[in-house]
Amino acid sequence: MENLTKETFKTKIFDYEAKKEWEYSGDLPCIIDFYADWCGPCRMVSPVLEELSKEYAGKITVYKLDTDKQQELAGMFGISSIPSILFIPKTGKPQMAVGALPKESFVKGIKEILGVE
Repeated sequence: MENLTKETFKTKIFDYEAKKEWEYSGDLPCIIDFYADWCGPCRMVSPVLEELSKEYAGKITVYKLDTDKQQELAGMFGISSIPSILFIPKTGKPQMAVGALPKESFVKGIKEILGVE
């Protein structure tokens, strides 16, 4: 799992400074975990995402985004509570889920939102 910064976000996800309309620039569907180190529920989600990133290797990419260090990005997505999980399909609009989701919910999102079996 890779931690995103403003620069890597613009390169790997969406260059919001250059484009007005959403256009995902990644090769694989992805999940972005908006988290903070001090957040208990975020620490519960992290091992689940680590596991899923291995199980779905080559099918999806899992990123982490520290909302304390990347406040501009967190604000851009209207993050008001964490963990917030952004599911980004290859085509179409991203969808946000909030809270410490169980693994089954992530798997459902990967299948239904990202279209990955």
